[in-house]
Amino acid sequence: MAGLALDGSNPDVSLLYDINGLAKSAPTWFDRVMEFVGEYGIMLGMVLVVLWCWWSVRRRGTAEDSVAGVAGLVWAPLAAGVALLINIPIREFVERPRPFKDHSGLEVLVDGKNDFSFVSDHATMAMALAVGLFVAHRRFGLAAIGLALLEGFCRVYMGVHYPTDVIGGFALGTAVALLLAPLAMMMLTPLVTAVSRSPRLGPLVRSRRPRPEAAGRDGSMGIPEPRPGSGGGSDGEKGLAA
Repeated sequence: MAGLALDGSNPDVSLLYDINGLAKSAPTWFDRVMEFVGEYGIMLGMVLVVLWCWWSVRRRGTAEDSVAGVAGLVWAPLAAGVALLINIPIREFVERPRPFKDHSGLEVLVDGKNDFSFVSDHATMAMALAVGLFVAHRRFGLAAIGLALLEGFCRVYMGVHYPTDVIGGFALGTAVALLLAPLAMMMLTPLVTAVSRSPRLGPLVRSRRPRPEAAGRDGSMGIPEPRPGSGGGSDGEKGLAA
């Protein structure tokens, strides 16, 4: 298995050189930016998208919608963790060396990458998180999938993964997030429902703000009932009260 992609005529290797070659012609500051984005920036962006999605789903829709949405958001990072665990035996079985160990002339932007290359942990984690988020919220999920694709490009640009390492990570992350989603939602939905009923933890799932349909068309919170004796009734009602 260690002999994968050793032939220079392999399209996998050719694409590696094409993408990584961009790092040679790019300014040093841009390479440093790509290094940070590929190692930490994309994952930080993923966390921000998840938090933004959580803030959105808990404030809109019915209580049932918010419970389902938050349960899906909880599944997203769990899917990433499960995918990474599944990747451990895969990497040990394939034993593919990092591309810079078998191919010269690569611009390697990150040092210390001595573990195996297939499948990419970063690509696996990013896509599992993105697809899990897509299960919870389509619009935010599409944004996260875009970030995951950028993560895969960065890993090849940095010279630490073959393109097929990234594609394998995308496939693994997607499979885990989608195939295990029904079972995960069956387990997480009752838990999130219980949390939503808690006086202290409930706001993590649902907003304390009144539902939008409770407000009047003019933006007021409906027409208040007149208090007895407040003078809010008609003259005829006052006479009956007398």
